Amino acid sequence: MISLGSASAAPGETDTGRLDVGEARDGSAVGLPVAVVNGAADGDTLYLQAASDGDELNGVGVISRVIPRLDPADLSGAVLAVGVVNYHAFQIAEHRNPIDDTKLNRAYPGDPNGSSSERIAHATFDAATDADLVVDLHQGSTSRMIEEVRVRCGRHHHLHGDCLKLAKTFGAGHILDQKGPDGQLARAAPDDGTPAIDPELGGSVGWDEQSIQVGVEGVFNVLRGYDFLDGDAPREPQTRARDFNRHGAPAGGVVSFSADLGSRVSRGDDLFEVTDVFGRHRSTVTADADGILWRTRRLPQVATGEYVCSVATGLDEY
Repeated sequence: MISLGSASAAPGETDTGRLDVGEARDGSAVGLPVAVVNGAADGDTLYLQAASDGDELNGVGVISRVIPRLDPADLSGAVLAVGVVNYHAFQIAEHRNPIDDTKLNRAYPGDPNGSSSERIAHATFDAATDADLVVDLHQGSTSRMIEEVRVRCGRHHHLHGDCLKLAKTFGAGHILDQKGPDGQLARAAPDDGTPAIDPELGGSVGWDEQSIQVGVEGVFNVLRGYDFLDGDAPREPQTRARDFNRHGAPAGGVVSFSADLGSRVSRGDDLFEVTDVFGRHRSTVTADADGILWRTRRLPQVATGEYVCSVATGLDEY
């Protein structure tokens, strides 16, 4: 039997249940939705999770499409999934856990006696690091973002090569290879010995079918590439970035972009123009270096100094 919370599955079976993480303000139990798919044959364990940031919903869409397609009779090993991690934030479609005003993906490895977010992080971290591979599904939240996979352990980490292999196998087309902030699962899990990646499936709040399908294909690439399922995963070269140049607004007004999201830009190329609400020119911002327009704000209105976009730099193929 393999168990996650109240879900338990014998070889060749699938089960769903709840992972207890405490109580709500009315004293009712709070349980995260979980699934266990236990393959008929032996093998490794893949851990999937979504919505550790409560407004990043594309990962929920990925898990809701992947789990029904997994026949345990065809699976070697097991897949464990937590469909919604940031329970309280998901209920109100907010980024941060409203119980403790915390970004949950900064709370790993968590604390069983800590805040709401730390307790959830602890419970899911235990499940993740009992597995052999971790895929923590995200998206750009309130920004527009290309599909990418983030390797967050840092380039000098002893599992860096394993995490890069996992990112390349997922195959979103772009990899950000940059050490992440303290408390991210994709950084904390490798420190505990488990390769982990953080796919960012598009951006802007909502539910985007194109990005969800990239995630579904990525998960199945991992399942085939690591022999959970028969078949080959196309490990095609990925465009890798090592850093970002962030650009803010030099004046208040309305932003219009001169380059498309995902396009290559050269140093000195126009990135965006700021006009006033009557369309009169205020300022033009150009690229500081060669790169890819990787991320942009969703809404056009800006104040002086407000974030507008990021250009990924230090590019190569991996």
